[in-house]
Amino acid sequence: MPAVRYVPVMDRKLALVIGASGGIGSALAAALDADHTVTRLSRSRDGMDVTDESSVCAALDALEGPYDLIFVATGALSIGGNGPEKSLKSVGLDGLSSQFAVNAVGPMLVLKHGLRLLPRDRRSVFAALSARVGSIGDNKTGGWYGYRASKAALNQLIHGAAVEVARTHPKAILALLHPGTVDTEFTRNHPGRDKLSPSDSATRLISVLDGLVADQSGGFFDYSGDRVPW
Repeated sequence: MPAVRYVPVMDRKLALVIGASGGIGSALAAALDADHTVTRLSRSRDGMDVTDESSVCAALDALEGPYDLIFVATGALSIGGNGPEKSLKSVGLDGLSSQFAVNAVGPMLVLKHGLRLLPRDRRSVFAALSARVGSIGDNKTGGWYGYRASKAALNQLIHGAAVEVARTHPKAILALLHPGTVDTEFTRNHPGRDKLSPSDSATRLISVLDGLVADQSGGFFDYSGDRVPW
């Protein structure tokens, strides 16, 4: 087993992980610890609620950058006891609104208030967890209306923001990432699938980000680095 690479504090980059108490978020923060100084924020530990703009603003205004990486690892598949819709009969305003608030609006608010934390003069990355089921081109089974649509909305929001951000932060990369089906509480009620461990997914996602260049900003990639169709 290869030795863990350790970088002295003075030579470390800065990383911010939002949703750092979740399965993937905590694994990402742990993996980044090897060569980054990591700031961790979450709703359960810090009270940062990505669906509440005042909460997002307060949490991020308290930070000083610049951060080389901001990773938004928040998201929800089931909200308020409601799981993914299996048919049109299950679709409702409250369920759809909640999915959009958590999965699409939340990361966009983090970008809005966190952009000042990214350097303008060097490479930086803003990444958000998307999902392959948010791909319209890859949707062949239907269902899961709220979750699919909210992730598709997230993809459009971040893709569009990448165009604007490039004007002020030309070396910044905005990326949407499909982490794979990961063995966390998030997927506990969906057995029968091959699942990645959180640490494996985190290591792969970080590797993907390390290989991206500015021309790929706004792209949608899976944990292997392959582009996912919109």
